Amino acid sequence: MRLALALCLLAVPAFAQERIPSHCIAIAAAEPTVLPVALQDGLEKDSVLIRYLDHASFAIVTADGTVAVTDYAGYLGTQDLVPDVVTMNNAHHTHWTAAPDARIPHVLKGWPEGGRPAEHRLDLGSMLVRNVTTDTRGPFGEGARKDGNSIFIFEAGGLCIGHLGHLHQIPSDEQYAAIGRLDVVMVPVDGGYTMRLQDMTGVVRRLRSSVVIPMHWFSPQSLQAFLSDMSPEFTVVETGGAQIALSLRDLPSQPTIMVLEPAWLD
Repeated sequence: MRLALALCLLAVPAFAQERIPSHCIAIAAAEPTVLPVALQDGLEKDSVLIRYLDHASFAIVTADGTVAVTDYAGYLGTQDLVPDVVTMNNAHHTHWTAAPDARIPHVLKGWPEGGRPAEHRLDLGSMLVRNVTTDTRGPFGEGARKDGNSIFIFEAGGLCIGHLGHLHQIPSDEQYAAIGRLDVVMVPVDGGYTMRLQDMTGVVRRLRSSVVIPMHWFSPQSLQAFLSDMSPEFTVVETGGAQIALSLRDLPSQPTIMVLEPAWLD
C-alpha cells in the first residue's frame, strides 16, 4: 500500500502540503523550548515523523504521507510500504541493495558512478532531499575512495534533518558549509567501522544540532560510551520507543540526544 507507513504508525491527514522553508543555512530567530516526545495518534501539518527501523535505516515521514527511507537495504518489515524515495550508501551490504523494490520512484545512490560523485537534489514538494559527499576507506580499511559516502539531508516541515551515512572522515570546512545548519542529525556511534568515537563526537559537537539520534551501534557498550562522552554537554533522553515526531516550534532549547530503539514496520 502506497501509504502503509501512515497506516502503520499514525493517522496522517490527507491533504496536499507545500514544503515549509527550512533554515539549513541560517539559524532560526526563535528558540523553541518544549522537548519533543514520541507521538502515536496523529501528525501535525508542520511536523515530521522519524522512525528508526534498523542499523542505519530510518523512515522520515511528512504530514502529507511523503516517505523517505535512509540506508535502504531492501527490507522494511512485513508492511507493504513503497517509499517515495530511498537513499543508499555501499560501504557494507547492510546499507544498500542491488535489487531495490521496482515500485520505488526514486532510488538515490550515495557513491560515485561513471567516475562522477553522487549529486542529488530531489524536490518532492513537501520534502527536499540533497547530499554532500565525503571520502571513505576501501574494503577492510584499505586505500581510500573519494566521495564514497553521502551525507543525505532532508528538508521538510521547516526542519533540516541530516543522516551522516557511513562517515569515515571529519568533514572539511567546505563540507560543513554545504551541509548547513542541521536541526536533527543521525550519527553512527560504532566507534570503529565508521570513525573513532572521539572523532565522531567532535563532528557532533561541531554540528551542534538540536536533536542527535544515535545509530549504527552494535552493542549497548558502544552506545553507552557515546552517551557518556556527550552527556556533559547534551541532554540524554531514553525514549524507550522507535519513533519521534518533531516540528520546528518544539525543538529542545538544550542540544539533546534522543535514543530510539529500532523496530521494523510489522
